[in-house]
Amino acid sequence: MVKSCVVTEPVPDPSPAHRRRPRYKGKHPRAFHETYKELAPERYPDEVEHVRARGMTPAGQHVPIMSGEVLAALAPKPGERGVDCTLGYGGHAQRILERLAPGGKLLALDVDPLELPKTQARLRKLGYGEDALLVKRTNFAALRAAVAEAGWSEGADFVFADLGVSSMQIDDPARGFSFKFDAALDMRMNPARGFSAAQWLERASLEDLVRAFDEGADEPQARRIAMALVARRGSLRTTRELADAVRAAMPPFVVEEEADRSTRRVFQAVRIEVNDEFGVLDTLLRALPECLRTGGRAALLTFHSGEDRRVKKSFEAGVRAGIYAECSAEVVRASMEEQRSNPRSSSAKLRWARRA
Repeated sequence: MVKSCVVTEPVPDPSPAHRRRPRYKGKHPRAFHETYKELAPERYPDEVEHVRARGMTPAGQHVPIMSGEVLAALAPKPGERGVDCTLGYGGHAQRILERLAPGGKLLALDVDPLELPKTQARLRKLGYGEDALLVKRTNFAALRAAVAEAGWSEGADFVFADLGVSSMQIDDPARGFSFKFDAALDMRMNPARGFSAAQWLERASLEDLVRAFDEGADEPQARRIAMALVARRGSLRTTRELADAVRAAMPPFVVEEEADRSTRRVFQAVRIEVNDEFGVLDTLLRALPECLRTGGRAALLTFHSGEDRRVKKSFEAGVRAGIYAECSAEVVRASMEEQRSNPRSSSAKLRWARRA
């Protein structure tokens, strides 16, 4: 007897095929986009805390520096209005907003078109709507116009500016701020405007370079490095090429650690020139008094001597002229505990002034 058999079609599985999420390439990825856990802090909070516990800043984030000292200098109160000139990741802004409630308002400025929308969305998600937080994309050199546009004819109760480059900008190779990764030499806060660092280096004269390295970074080998970069003009297109050129220009007796310090100082000086950071700061300092109400407070965080000198001289001159009632007698530094937990705070200097 021949047994018959019935052929049946396979039943399709209604569940979608499982796709593995991308993995690190090893325990310590070299590429920024591979650090997916740090770039998704809401999904991997434990990983973020682990990175911070090691005294490092998680990729794509920024730990606010000296937040307690900043709040003490600004003394924000419920119902007041203030300005954060450098919104960045929003760490300082979030702490200020907590102090302004209920009824207060913060005007937040930032020139970076890439990071500003992310921070605005993050703060909106925390519940800070238009009634509490007004966000404007502009350079803080336009502080006077921004305050006027907000309708604050009498000025603000306080103004804050953190002059450091945010960790999100430094850590992202595409921005070209650091030689930790090899990338296009850009360094612009707003990548859509002005000359890139590579273009500036092509155009700058020998004396422009010497002045930039001396004034913007206190670099002891300023002229030697400037001459070497002029000799390689047109070939400095990437962060690695600039870093290699600086190291090659070092005298033979310079140790590797000092060569690295010079490289960091040159990168800092070039960034300052590309973004006209001294010119922008001078404009802010001139506009600051008239943007403050009587008794209004100003606090500025600086990260190198060129900035700190400008802030110190402006505040002291304002006191002598009767524009400011008082200013900080000494610079305020991050505590040793904060410097250990967040090494990027080690160079920070805080100065404050109160409007007469």
